[in-house]
Amino acid sequence: MNALRFVPANEASWDDLQTILTGVAGRCQCQRQRLGDHDWWHLPETERAAILRAEAHCDDPRATETIGIVGYDGDEPVAWCAVDRRGVYGRVRGSPVPWQGRSEDPDDDTVWAIPCMVVRRGHRGEGLTYPLVVAATEHARARGAAAVEGYPLLTGGSKVTWDEMSVGALGPFLAAGYREVSHPTKRRVVMRIDF
Repeated sequence: MNALRFVPANEASWDDLQTILTGVAGRCQCQRQRLGDHDWWHLPETERAAILRAEAHCDDPRATETIGIVGYDGDEPVAWCAVDRRGVYGRVRGSPVPWQGRSEDPDDDTVWAIPCMVVRRGHRGEGLTYPLVVAATEHARARGAAAVEGYPLLTGGSKVTWDEMSVGALGPFLAAGYREVSHPTKRRVVMRIDF
């Protein structure tokens, strides 16, 4: 492995991002969390990709906003992490799971979220989600976030398919300094770091 580096998506190329988003991730185009299940389900993949491209601002380093970061191993694109204000994620806002036992405003723009991450095939199992969570957290903090949340899955040591693990595992969030704020289901925890 070469030196890892992470850049805001607007400093990455669209082709690099699409190199990472293959298979299930390519069909999703990182829109299920943003749009929510109903709207996402009925939207063709090409339209999902068009939305991602417009929001990520790939190939436009002058853009002031982007919705995620791209990770490189040397010059090779290897990872993507969605990170943005929590309120833009329709699936997070619309699900009762993250809000069980909590009374805060889901649309608080000072709280950001990491709802999805993708490590490119051929690079999985190398521990890339650890630095990916750290980089996404720093990306949010640098843009004014007061806190960042993640919604990892507890695997209990079991092997889990990528589409389930797109939310990440608990370990990378713990290693980045996040703490548990709720444990709404047997397999899901809400993790948070406050600045």
